[in-house]
Amino acid sequence: MIILDDYRFKLDGLKKQIEDLADAMKLESLKEKHAEIEKVSSAPDFWSGDMDAAQKLLVEQKQLKEKITAYAALESLCEDAYTLIELAGEEQTDEFDAEIVETVGNVEKELEKQTLETLLNGEYDKNNAIITIHPGAGGTEAQDWALMLYRMYIRFGEQHGYKVKVLDILDGDEAGIKSAEILVEGVNAYGYLKSENGVHRLVRVSPFDSSGRRHTSFASVEVIPEIEDDNTIEIREDDLRVETHRASGAGGQHVNKTDSAIRIIHLPTGIVVGCQTERSQKQNREQAMKMLKSKLIEIKERAHLEKIEDIKGDQMQIAWGSQIRSYVFMPYTLVKDHRTNYEMGNVNAVMDGDLDGFINAYLKSLK
Repeated sequence: MIILDDYRFKLDGLKKQIEDLADAMKLESLKEKHAEIEKVSSAPDFWSGDMDAAQKLLVEQKQLKEKITAYAALESLCEDAYTLIELAGEEQTDEFDAEIVETVGNVEKELEKQTLETLLNGEYDKNNAIITIHPGAGGTEAQDWALMLYRMYIRFGEQHGYKVKVLDILDGDEAGIKSAEILVEGVNAYGYLKSENGVHRLVRVSPFDSSGRRHTSFASVEVIPEIEDDNTIEIREDDLRVETHRASGAGGQHVNKTDSAIRIIHLPTGIVVGCQTERSQKQNREQAMKMLKSKLIEIKERAHLEKIEDIKGDQMQIAWGSQIRSYVFMPYTLVKDHRTNYEMGNVNAVMDGDLDGFINAYLKSLK
């Protein structure tokens, strides 16, 4: 039988944190903003002006509503836990024990989730994320590691309800991939996934080594926000070399295998972007240009040291000593983040997309 006073005391502490959360997320301001947008969007002439601006306003309204509703649900869950504790105390029974433990646990989890979201206050945190993966030196082994990371991020996105689009992928020589670009679409996708920016290190017995020796491989992961509505970057046609090719790769159902794939090289910077997901060259070109613009904006902001806290990560060599995280399959299993020291022993779960602990630890480290 659980000790009710212990759970009541614990719940008192959580309730105080929930009240503090309302201040941190500026709940009253969110409600006022939502009411203002609701008033504007209800006007008869709402759709008679700028359609794109109207659509963006409705998206903002939806996001505000979700935050307000989620906080109200958290308060309600906390009250439910108090009610269960009171019932158990009045009836002097342990039949509510399991439900009390589960409900208080759910309050803790939801509180942590919403608290972490308050840390996503960078200008681009709410945006979609573009993930680019490149293997380091090491041939087939490194290319296979890049493919493993590619699958890991697809699974993470799908598990969290994000829409995942494989924009471009280039097969490896024997196995794995030489490069891949993924678009993860959804609220706060960049805010969460920016923690993945850097070099990732793998230690395992290579399936490509007949001698069964242990190998260390590296791959780089670049994460940038997708930016659509910034007019400060001008891209001249003369600065672009556009190549078309047949889509291919390990993406399976995610890849559109047609002749419509586009790769764009920005000659002044050497940036290469590509897209092969869409059904036409025109659509692929539009998506590739979005990616190019996002990368150029990132470079511009780094150069001017503006908003540097929002777009993290230094360009480092894809090799020993520069890794942000290590994934060890042999002689033991462990995934460890070298920035936060957060670690997890179930390496297979991590490769299946269980990155929440690493992401949460990184966000907390930014406080």
